[in-house]
Amino acid sequence: MPEVLAAAGSTTGLIWLLLTVIIAGLVRGFAGFGSAMIIMPVAASVLSPVQAVIFLAATELLGPLPNLPSALRQGTKRDISLLLLGVVVAMPLGIFCLSYVSPEPFGWIVSGVVLTLLVLLMTGWRYSGTLGTPLIVGTGALGGFMTGFAGIAGPPVIMLYMASTLSISVIRANFLLYLVGIDVLLFVMLWGSGLLVWQIVVLGLMMGIPNVAANMIGARLFNPRAERLFRTVAYIVIAASAILGLPLWKG
Repeated sequence: MPEVLAAAGSTTGLIWLLLTVIIAGLVRGFAGFGSAMIIMPVAASVLSPVQAVIFLAATELLGPLPNLPSALRQGTKRDISLLLLGVVVAMPLGIFCLSYVSPEPFGWIVSGVVLTLLVLLMTGWRYSGTLGTPLIVGTGALGGFMTGFAGIAGPPVIMLYMASTLSISVIRANFLLYLVGIDVLLFVMLWGSGLLVWQIVVLGLMMGIPNVAANMIGARLFNPRAERLFRTVAYIVIAASAILGLPLWKG
């Protein structure tokens, strides 16, 4: 174990990963989402594609735990169950595709997905239809594929709920519960597929400690009445992360 810890601590870009994890924890604690879209562009710039997804899965196992009780009270459990049903079906396909992608295209794909999501969200479009079972399961399946392939679970679900007329408190709780569930499923499937790199798992779990503290601080900053601030903070941080994670900065 000491050898594993030493190897984890020597990972290239360690300081950038630490700063990113702290910022991601603050945003996730505040908004209930956004941490993967903050962590993945940076992780993809210093780790291989598989390692970046493993790092995210390990880091995210711990961070949101302090905020689970309030999310369970406010969230809609039926929606979360249907979303995760879709995830179970589609995530293995995403993991299969991940094992065949090279680092530079992976970095462009991750940042491109994040920036596309951001543009769509900032148009202000709202979904006013019924959140029926096929729509929710299909959204979860798309999120599951994107998680397995790029470590980003949020875009489809964020588009669905932030474009709806649900209250910010319910949206935030649903994001948090869905992402906790998908983090657990991702870790289990990576383990079962034999793709886990234990050096990166240890690094992610170590980063999970400051991530927990940041999540708690972010949750205290959340104000259900400050919807404009809620959206603005998330948009700014997501955009900055996606731009900084573009492969062009690697020279």
